[in-house]
Amino acid sequence: MDKGFLLNLYETMFRIRTFEEEVKKQFEDGNIPGFIHLGSGQEAVSAGACAAIKKDDYIGSTHRGHANLMAKGARTDRMMAELFARETGYCKGRGGCLHITDMSVGSIGANGIVAAGIIVANGAALSAKLKNNKKVILTFFGDGAANQGKFHEALNLASVWALPNIFICENNLYGEATPQSKHMRIKDISTRAQAYDMPGVSVDGQDVLKVYDAVSEAVKRARDGKGPSLIEAKTYRFHGHHIGDPETYRTREEVEEWMEKRDPVKLFKSRLLKEFKADNKEIDAIEKKILKEIEDAVQFAAESPMPDPAVLTQNVYV
Repeated sequence: MDKGFLLNLYETMFRIRTFEEEVKKQFEDGNIPGFIHLGSGQEAVSAGACAAIKKDDYIGSTHRGHANLMAKGARTDRMMAELFARETGYCKGRGGCLHITDMSVGSIGANGIVAAGIIVANGAALSAKLKNNKKVILTFFGDGAANQGKFHEALNLASVWALPNIFICENNLYGEATPQSKHMRIKDISTRAQAYDMPGVSVDGQDVLKVYDAVSEAVKRARDGKGPSLIEAKTYRFHGHHIGDPETYRTREEVEEWMEKRDPVKLFKSRLLKEFKADNKEIDAIEKKILKEIEDAVQFAAESPMPDPAVLTQNVYV
């Protein structure tokens, strides 16, 4: 891997972190309506996975999907405008956090219903197979979704039809407020791949390069017509299920330990400087650029018009 590729990975991760933390601030200041589900702490999964595919490949996302979309190349100004419920947002202010999407970068949509996107992703994978265009889809979902019937139905069908679908479980250890140990007996969700005769692997979701390697292997397999894979990225969300979540189900000590010792952005920055011989000027330039980008995104959103109530029912269906 050349240094430019690695710096781009860091830029993606820093963009996601900066965007999410700014969204938290804007929500708490009363500028963003509705519910917000942040992905701070899970940046390495989206960045590493999306770096392994092409621009015209697909992704399917979830209610915690800002990171997936940014890693695939979406514009942060239009994303911020969508969260501000403005006309210039990706869904013209009608989708918000739960349904933000950008078809131009291959996103087939975020989904507010747990595990629903997994089923939809098989449709995109089937279209790619029928057209024989060698496209693949990365299907993101959480550990809670892995207990849904839709998960099992989708994996079974993808296996039977050898669909180019890479199922990526962002296991942040909690299904909303329920720890994994309370809602499943298995330690590794990836072992469920055995039931559908597909490869299954668990990786450190705080290590962007391990995610990249695992997804790259699964993508090659899918492009070669060998069907789907299941990848479990063990990660952690630094904030609650949504902003305002009292988080009574986990201790502050646990959260602070992850933030201190397992922060994927800090860990990769340290590796860039020590292992890959990047210098502080390169890192500082990236961070300065992203901070300005997110500042501009907030200004763009704040200055954008609210949707006209007279056109409320437009663009509801496509």
